[in-house]
Amino acid sequence: QVQLVESGGGLVQAGGSLRLSCAASGLTFSGYAMGWFRQAPGKEREFVGRIRRTSDLTYYADSVKGRFTISRDSGKNTVYLQMNDLKPEDTAVYYCAAQKYAGEYDYWGQGTQVTVSS
Repeated sequence: QVQLVESGGGLVQAGGSLRLSCAASGLTFSGYAMGWFRQAPGKEREFVGRIRRTSDLTYYADSVKGRFTISRDSGKNTVYLQMNDLKPEDTAVYYCAAQKYAGEYDYWGQGTQVTVSS
């Protein structure tokens, strides 16, 4: 079955950096665009960014543009979220998701907690 497993979350001070990883299995990785989302306590899940399936074309939410970078390694079936200059408002559970066609995301990971202290 399809599995998306996030890792790399943790506690970091404001201004610091973290790199999240999302390892995919059970699917043809090159056939899916990959997205990152986050959900803070008491808030709805929000889009963070996305990388297209066969190119390095990326899209980001305005709130993270210039600070976060998404990349993918097809040899490792892994997508990354490099987060720099972290702010307390970036505190959330971060999820990766796989999307075969435009619209809904087909598969979701279990999430990894990121906490940024001020």
